[in-house]
Amino acid sequence: MIRIRRDFSSERITVSDDVIAYIEKKGTDFRVSTSCGGPILLPVSVKPPKNTDVQVGAGRRRIYVSMYQAPYIDTIDMALIPFSEHD
Repeated sequence: MIRIRRDFSSERITVSDDVIAYIEKKGTDFRVSTSCGGPILLPVSVKPPKNTDVQVGAGRRRIYVSMYQAPYIDTIDMALIPFSEHD
């Protein structure tokens, strides 16, 4: 059985400056969720947050991180944004 730490601290996760600029430009919060290719950063309009998500501050916005991904993520950077989402 997989055990997920529910007391996980979001302070351990850093957000790169280019991701902060990207989400500020998009004007919405984002969520790191699980995909078949690994973690992916999507707008909350595409992947709404869950009440079990870890919240990470990113400028004036929030990034919600799946509780399943949070223990394994140290940095949220542009590599998590799908190629088709890049401007």
